[in-house]
Amino acid sequence: MPYARSLSGIEIRGNAKDWWGKARNTYERSSEPAVGSVMSFRATRGMPLGHVAVVSGIVSDREIVVNHANWHRNKVSLKMGVKDVSKNNDWTLVRVESQPGQYGNFYPVNGFIYPNVGG
Repeated sequence: MPYARSLSGIEIRGNAKDWWGKARNTYERSSEPAVGSVMSFRATRGMPLGHVAVVSGIVSDREIVVNHANWHRNKVSLKMGVKDVSKNNDWTLVRVESQPGQYGNFYPVNGFIYPNVGG
């Protein structure tokens, strides 16, 4: 989380799974990705603490690029693709590029937290 906090300027502390709730009433939240926003992943059995990634680019309405830490243990991953595979086109379920051109498992997402602008 320190990497996402530093990159985005979003000052939330604690496990990634708690960022979405902690952002309420402090940061704008949305189902739409924006460059600089933090994608908040829900906790899963394989990812019990959740995960956060910072959007670094928009490829299309169903594909973005993120920078994040610890997707691969103790490593920063830059410009990794993320595809929206949700039934309703709302970014609630994604696949993340684990290796160049290779998309892995399905992961549930809360949404995107936007940094405060000018504040």
